[in-house]
Amino acid sequence: MTMYANPKQQLNRYATDSIMSASPARLLTMLYDRLLLDLSRAEAAHETRSWAVVSSNLLHAQDIVAELTSSLKVDAWDGGERLLALYTYVSAALIRGNIHRDLDAVRECVTLLEPLRQAWHEAAGQLTVAQPAPQSLPAVTGGMLGVA
Repeated sequence: MTMYANPKQQLNRYATDSIMSASPARLLTMLYDRLLLDLSRAEAAHETRSWAVVSSNLLHAQDIVAELTSSLKVDAWDGGERLLALYTYVSAALIRGNIHRDLDAVRECVTLLEPLRQAWHEAAGQLTVAQPAPQSLPAVTGGMLGVA
C-alpha cells in the first residue's frame, strides 16, 4: 500500500511538489492566481452571506499580500516603491472588507490586482529556463501559503 493512498493526500503532495519545484517567476504567478481566486470566492460567499467563508478567503488573501510585500525587493527596480504602496493599500482594503463586510473593497482589490496578475503572467511567459529572472520580477521566497 502506498504512503499516499488517499486521493486528497495525493493531491496535496502534488501541490506541495509543484510549489517546491517552481521557479521564482512561476511562484509569483501562482501567488497572484491564488490571490484572485480567494477574492473571487470571498465575493461569491459575500453574496450568499456566508461570512465564515468570506473571512477565511480574505484572511488567506491578506496572507498572500503579506508574502508578496515581504518578498518585494523595493530597491531592485524602478517600480518597487509604487508596488509596495499598492500592496499596502490592498492589504488595508482587504482588512476593511473583512471587518466591515465591504464588498466594494473586495471588488476594488480585484480591479487593482487583475491587471498585475496578467502582467506577471506575460513577463513569466517571456522568460526561458536558461535565463535568470530579470530585476523587474520581485523574488518570492519564504513561507508556504497553500497556493494550490
